[in-house]
Amino acid sequence: MTTLGDGYEARPISLEAYREACTRLEGRIFGGNWGYAFDPPVKAPPPLGESFQWGLFHGDDLIGWHHAHQRDERTVYMADTGVLPEHQGKGLYSRLLPHVLAVYRDAGYTLVSSHHRATNNRVLVPKLRAGFFIQGLNLYEGGLNAALTLSLDGTYREAMHVRSGFRPAAGEAARRLGLHLQPGAGEDGQEAPRVPMPETDGEGLDLGDGYTLWRVPYAVYRDVYARLEASAYASVSFDWASPAPLAGPDVPRYVWLIAHAGEVAGWQLSRQWDARTAYMVNTAFLPRHRGKGLYTRLLPAVLDALKAGGYSLVRSHHHATNNAVLIPKLRAGFRLQGLQVDEHGVMAVLIYPFHPVYRDYMDVRSGLTRPQDEVARRLGLSPLTPEEEAT
Repeated sequence: MTTLGDGYEARPISLEAYREACTRLEGRIFGGNWGYAFDPPVKAPPPLGESFQWGLFHGDDLIGWHHAHQRDERTVYMADTGVLPEHQGKGLYSRLLPHVLAVYRDAGYTLVSSHHRATNNRVLVPKLRAGFFIQGLNLYEGGLNAALTLSLDGTYREAMHVRSGFRPAAGEAARRLGLHLQPGAGEDGQEAPRVPMPETDGEGLDLGDGYTLWRVPYAVYRDVYARLEASAYASVSFDWASPAPLAGPDVPRYVWLIAHAGEVAGWQLSRQWDARTAYMVNTAFLPRHRGKGLYTRLLPAVLDALKAGGYSLVRSHHHATNNAVLIPKLRAGFRLQGLQVDEHGVMAVLIYPFHPVYRDYMDVRSGLTRPQDEVARRLGLSPLTPEEEAT
């Protein structure tokens, strides 16, 4: 038995007890999801392998469960976690995760995998905080799923960063990937140069702890960026070996510098993407200013400015293993919409909708919710009522 606080406990249960609980309660837990109704299967399921089940209890009442089973010789698959609606929003998932992950580690597994609907931030955020990385997207009978993997092996975790382009290959991870270690790779770089904050007009926005946000012309940003780029990023991008042959699009740009003690601490650049969308191109904080919650405090100011500019959506791309940025973005309401490979590596594509109906639409597309009300009307859908589905 594991105490989860506030009167909640996780108790081991049998596979049969888990299946009985699913039959009895899954309609209440997952009834709002939108899936495809297959005909009954004609094939028997494959052997399950080693499995793990916990019942989640509040007092003597079973209010949820967690089930996982062996996927292969290295991987355990977190197949199903459910909590009754009246017990959701209490942090149970975050409190349960360390317990089950410790069990999987002790059982000898190297990898822990799971799938979740791509817009289900209430699950994605605690998973990323626990160290899972986004590994892919797949379209299945339940909708659009995000595939997550946690490496319980630190070296493989570093290799995942190398694969995404977020970090250079170094040490044992480089050897396991069959790479020669480049001179200087993995070594701590020199401290970033201290660049005085350029003169600015108007009044900066207070971000707390002595940090202020200033709107600046694009040319000022380019000068600062050229001086500090090497200090702000450790990622590995493709070397085009020649300047871009064409000029960039002439679109509106929105640029801010972050100041601290009279010096540049970081920046943010956004620009128009299309007729409805703004693109958050580039955000960086110098190493000595990281880990202070600045990204979380910066986001509302940038989103407010882009909304005032008339945009309906905000787009951004981030290395798929850069959880330090993905977590605050998802917590702010961005939704995972895809993965792409570009010159910077394997990038997660995020979208933030200002319009609540479009936000609901994204949940419908992922299968997290059923089409209804205004979303159904805009999609030209007439879903069955629960009574009609029952018949």
